[in-house]
Amino acid sequence: MKLYTKTGDKGQTGLIGGTRVPKNDIRIEAYGTVDELNSFIGLLTTYQISENEINFLRIIQNNLFSIGSYLATDTSKVTLNQASILKADAIELIESEIDRLDEVLPPLNLFVLPGGSQSGALSHVCRTVSRRVERKILEMNEFYSVDSHISMYVNRLSDYFFALARYLTVQEGVAEIYWKTHDK
Repeated sequence: MKLYTKTGDKGQTGLIGGTRVPKNDIRIEAYGTVDELNSFIGLLTTYQISENEINFLRIIQNNLFSIGSYLATDTSKVTLNQASILKADAIELIESEIDRLDEVLPPLNLFVLPGGSQSGALSHVCRTVSRRVERKILEMNEFYSVDSHISMYVNRLSDYFFALARYLTVQEGVAEIYWKTHDK
């Protein structure tokens, strides 16, 4: 089987269920942005971070794959595959991880600028892409119903990546960078 199919040469692609849609359809935009986030997370796992952090990032990557599959399914044609359904406990798990990271961080009294350590900076990239994923899913939900667990999970992801960015920067012994207004 060849990697290229030529079926998308005229700007169309297929959803799970066989429906053909333009490649800029909101569903494609939504799951494509999920894939982009997943790729940045994959890059983050190549940095010198703990096995514990890598393992949790792999859980997120697997959940994002489920979310992408959910968003790519035309439920008017086929039933969702069980693998495409985000488990309800995924939200609780990410909240617990945010709390675990936040417990060891110094109190935050200023706005943090993206940067600090390399892994912290890349976590901020993941945070901003998470926010874009959330916007795309909310836009998709205006036309196609999206399970509320997905929206909640993606909303927590940006909080997680903010906490992770701070955590990794502190763990590496690098100072966080804070916003300085023009009057200071």
